[in-house]
Amino acid sequence: MIFSNISSIYQFHAEFFLPELQKRMEDWHRNPRIGDVIQKLAPFLKMYGEYVKNFDKAVELITAWSEKSPPFQELIADIQKRKVCANLTLQHHMLEPVQRIPRYELLLKDYVRKLPPQSPDRGDAEKALEMIFMVAKHSNAAIAEMERLQNLWVVYQRLGLEDDIVDPSNELIKEGPIQKISTRNNSTSEKYLFLFNNMLLYCVPKVIQVGAEFQVHLRMDVGGMKVRELKDTEFPHTFLVSGKQRTLELQARSEEEMNDWIQAFQDAIDRKEKRSETFKTAVHGLETDTPALKVVCARCSDYKAELQYDGNRPNRVCQECFIFLTGHTVLEDREGKHKGILEKGAAEVSSRSLLCSSLQLLDKNGKGGTRGWFVIPQDDPLVLYIYAAPQDVRAHTSIPLLGYQVRDLPQSECRHLFQLVQSRQVFTFVADTEELKRRWMKAMARSAAGITEEEEEDEDEAE
Repeated sequence: MIFSNISSIYQFHAEFFLPELQKRMEDWHRNPRIGDVIQKLAPFLKMYGEYVKNFDKAVELITAWSEKSPPFQELIADIQKRKVCANLTLQHHMLEPVQRIPRYELLLKDYVRKLPPQSPDRGDAEKALEMIFMVAKHSNAAIAEMERLQNLWVVYQRLGLEDDIVDPSNELIKEGPIQKISTRNNSTSEKYLFLFNNMLLYCVPKVIQVGAEFQVHLRMDVGGMKVRELKDTEFPHTFLVSGKQRTLELQARSEEEMNDWIQAFQDAIDRKEKRSETFKTAVHGLETDTPALKVVCARCSDYKAELQYDGNRPNRVCQECFIFLTGHTVLEDREGKHKGILEKGAAEVSSRSLLCSSLQLLDKNGKGGTRGWFVIPQDDPLVLYIYAAPQDVRAHTSIPLLGYQVRDLPQSECRHLFQLVQSRQVFTFVADTEELKRRWMKAMARSAAGITEEEEEDEDEAE
């Protein structure tokens, strides 16, 4: 749990990246280029995302076990005394892989800047730099998305799994305790608010917290909501939230807290209204046969254009609107590079895949699990994408396959089982048939070994 997939990262560098670069440097006088090498191997660098996601948890584990386990503390101290550690802490060495991709980007920028204008490597080096930039960008986006969904799941658990909020479109804006003012008996009672981008959950803290901290009493839509401060001498720091379902008179603990809540509500309302206005514009465009403006979420597009209705500030738009508004063209071969590791549609990927089918991924105890649509794309053959269904436009997770071992399991209760194993990380799959299981095992083993379809074809031709 501390070192995550560092063994796979090391294997990639030791067996692939470093030998390729060394081979090129030995032949530098005849072929002075590295851009093509980096382009070929850049997709492998996506595996750093897994390590970076785990880093904070890893450091917490070291700190926790150093405090509660003297033998563990002694072991770490002994390691850090060794000459190879150069008087640096274990945490310092663990930070190196986190900084590796940004370091590659800086080195490659410097390399491109110093290349002569007519260098044979200029075109490849610039493309390689773009690919490294996108790896870093999409890795960070995947990490942020994972953290956001994890936060939603924590809230979901605190609500006792009563409310369906774990949805990719939901974003938690603010939460906290609040006092509800009752006008009937002129008293207050303690409540708790969860404000999302599209709804407000008005909750009551549970006295006996068995499985949940709160019970949802009311769900209010942000659409059509209004918020304003109330001037009440008897109940200071109060504000009014009115929506389609109900009106709430709420009291904060201070003026600063009240202003924070009002600002959070107003931000959510403004964002909702902006989305609604964009939708109306799009519908109007369709009705009048004029180009309709489609503003999209951050995860759906990398294209930005200045929008008149938003003070000419840059907003993310779809590709068609980007071309229409800016007059710029978008090369088809670049379109794929704008899609992150989780952003390729299932149908698009499945049509150009090494293997795709329905599988079941079992949970850790091997009893339950999630059935989904699993794909290994031709253009990304070292990553397994997992979709909820074949028609989904977005993968909900992915597994970098390089370095894993594929393990066969005996048939159990008519289930065709196999595993991906690396250190303590184990994924157990169930295929519908034994033949399908064998196909998946072969495809995953090939990807785990770093063998691409092109390399297989070259070997076949050589034979």
